[in-house]
Amino acid sequence: MDRTTAYGTTPALALPEGPVALPPQPVGPAYGPHLAPATPVVRDLRSRRGRSPHGLTFGPDDVVVVTGLPGSGKSTLMHRAVRGPRVDSQDTRDRWEARTPRFLPYAVYRPLVRLAHYAGLRRTVRAGGGVVVHDCGTQAWVRGWLAREARRRGGALHLLILDVGVDRAREGQRARGRGVSAYAFLRHRAASRHLLRAVERGTLPEGCASATLLDRPAADALRRIEFEDARPPAGR
Repeated sequence: MDRTTAYGTTPALALPEGPVALPPQPVGPAYGPHLAPATPVVRDLRSRRGRSPHGLTFGPDDVVVVTGLPGSGKSTLMHRAVRGPRVDSQDTRDRWEARTPRFLPYAVYRPLVRLAHYAGLRRTVRAGGGVVVHDCGTQAWVRGWLAREARRRGGALHLLILDVGVDRAREGQRARGRGVSAYAFLRHRAASRHLLRAVERGTLPEGCASATLLDRPAADALRRIEFEDARPPAGR
């Protein structure tokens, strides 16, 4: 394994001075034939001062959910680093905006965008293989459904949590020329804070096998989010 790449399911790199202290996990893939680890894993890659891995590798049938505040850089990270299928609600919105009259407010057709996004997500997940999903943050039921789907096909659910401050997130919204309402941002902020504090205590959402905490420098250093090849080596 390249020293700049870590398995996303194991604490192969020692946790820095942080609030998380979990029992040691076995080194290497924590899925036997694609089984989730018995004890959920938290890997804290924040405050590493340039020592973050450049890649994370997951099991061939795993589902990876990228979550964080609006404007924290979820779509940017996914477009740059994901090697394989990804489902980003922002892509769905962009496709709809491209064919919708400019005078029509997004709020009018937002329900149709969400319906199209979830329909596409269901098709991709049911097709099998590893997939990275953009998390809307306030819909915890989606993570529960994805955890069940991952287990059904022999994989596991993993979280990548972007721990980006409110000011940086708002800067990100301004930079992309698109923001959310103050009310929506407060909802996202409350949900994000609740999830982050729980993970820092070592408590993961039900059905989640691991969580990786990223600050902005760690996210910027990440160049590959990929999945192991499910096919057996040649000659076997």
